[in-house]
Amino acid sequence: MEEFFSNWQMVVTLIAIGAAVVAYSSDRFSLELVSAVTLAFFLILFHLAPVEGPGGDNVLSTTALLEGFASPALFAIMGLLIVGQGMYQSGALDYPTRLLIGAHAKYRQGAVIGVFFFVMVVSAFLNNTPVVVMFIPIMAAMAAQGGIAPSRLMMPLSFMSILGGMLTTIGSSTNLLAVEAYAKGTGTQIEFFDLVPMGLVLAGVGCVYLAIATKYFLPDRFGDNEKATDGRQFLAQLSLDRGNPLIGERSVAGLFPSLKDVTVRLVQRREETHLPPFEDVTLRLHDRVVIAATRDSLTNMLKTKSEILAGVMSEVERDGAAGELTMVEAVVAPGSRIISRSISQIRFRFQTNCVIVGIQRRSRMIRGDLESIRLEAGDVLLILGDRADVRRLRSDRDILMLQQSMTQLPDPDHARYAGLIFVGVILSVALGLFPIAVAAIIGAAAMVATGCLNVRQASRAIDRRVYLLVGVALCMGTAMEGTGGAQYVGSLLTPLAERPGGITLLLSAVFLLTALLTNVLSNNATAVLLTPIAINAANTAGIDPIILVMTVIYAANCSFATPVAYQTNLLVMAPGHYQFRDFISVGGPLILLLWLVYTLIAPPLYALMGLI
Repeated sequence: MEEFFSNWQMVVTLIAIGAAVVAYSSDRFSLELVSAVTLAFFLILFHLAPVEGPGGDNVLSTTALLEGFASPALFAIMGLLIVGQGMYQSGALDYPTRLLIGAHAKYRQGAVIGVFFFVMVVSAFLNNTPVVVMFIPIMAAMAAQGGIAPSRLMMPLSFMSILGGMLTTIGSSTNLLAVEAYAKGTGTQIEFFDLVPMGLVLAGVGCVYLAIATKYFLPDRFGDNEKATDGRQFLAQLSLDRGNPLIGERSVAGLFPSLKDVTVRLVQRREETHLPPFEDVTLRLHDRVVIAATRDSLTNMLKTKSEILAGVMSEVERDGAAGELTMVEAVVAPGSRIISRSISQIRFRFQTNCVIVGIQRRSRMIRGDLESIRLEAGDVLLILGDRADVRRLRSDRDILMLQQSMTQLPDPDHARYAGLIFVGVILSVALGLFPIAVAAIIGAAAMVATGCLNVRQASRAIDRRVYLLVGVALCMGTAMEGTGGAQYVGSLLTPLAERPGGITLLLSAVFLLTALLTNVLSNNATAVLLTPIAINAANTAGIDPIILVMTVIYAANCSFATPVAYQTNLLVMAPGHYQFRDFISVGGPLILLLWLVYTLIAPPLYALMGLI
């Protein structure tokens, strides 16, 4: 104790870190403010009271304290966030998710299990947040199809993504930061798949627990205002230009197999018109096919069968590779100049750079060539164009744009690029071709260069709160090491290793301490602060530091007990209709279960791996 108080800089550092943890977890102050004040305090403290090293230099200089903001792990996190956003924005995961939704109609329970397994696997290689964002509507659709309360699926979705993040070194930002701190403190690396053995055990136990919790413990809550499916039918036209896959398709039982999700109203072939039911009709080059479809069906066709709508897509002028394909609804205004004029006469594309994809008229069913239909007041136009061009329609007095209907559509070509970039990043890291930071930055640059994201979207993917929190946490970790605080706290844990079964007690204590702290602080900050302590405790106890650092990694990912513990918990809170106590009652026992399993399984497993 005397040694503790003799080093006043260490005492002040530990008190300041404790105050920052309380301020972060209290939620009374903004994260940005707490980060800025904490950073300023340490910069002033160690500028006025330097900590001299063996050579007389200040080991906690301004450069050393700010070094965390240029950390390779931090840049790897930012790069992977951009890569994940590119996968989400481009729709690269749309195809496997459509397969899962289709399977749900036949194998309800099996499909739900398949989705959870898919989420866990993808989360081992991608940032969890965009994965959960993409799967929330999928789980909502499955809940609606199966008559299941969304509250039984949304929390397991978040927890499965967190469990998947334990499996690789890039599975979460927590892992990256702890791995870098370990490399900095020991000079050795934790390899890409080193986390897999124990991670699979914990993930497997978590899956079994969630299967039971989903059935027995989670509440049944349905939203009062669940959004109904929009069944409005828009009239649209397909022009069969050269290369269109519909050319040569023959009608079967009066229907065309490739157009099963829409209603074909007529086929116009020069002066010849074919009306349903279509008996022995084969589509030919230059035919015009008029269909009636919901907006969802047309959107799905643009995503999955864009070659069928190649004629429409070719007319849309986008702002280079970074253009954002956007769809919006607009109503023909009363007194508009385009009333009683056909779509071909108003020259809409040449005046706006946008294309009218469909038209919907409430008063009666319309049948005929889309280009020749004369517009009426109240007609709803479905418009496709570049985001910038669509936004300019707000000043058009002839139509009233429905702002809330504006949605962005992924470019089908970009999905392939995004998938290849993602696979390239993973393989280059797994095969050791590039460090994680280098591969992530290359992947982020490639996402922007190929148009999968524009600069604005890429910058939105970078969370300044994460950047600030991680940078300041690294600053606190540096201060704790430089003043001897990490060694002191580590020395308080090492007596556990001297008792019978000491290594097991030490692993168990570090896991529980980390798991508790990660649910009131940030998992990133927890990993950064406790990794140096774990390394010092292991060195003092005479054991391999890697086992305590991996303990910190697994426990820091146990963000289950509060909705504020991790972003994905916050994302599912509203669609799952959860309350704060739901996470405590379901996530709390999961943390205790994983702690017990880790305490029992980790020591013999590490012994088998030759680490103990």
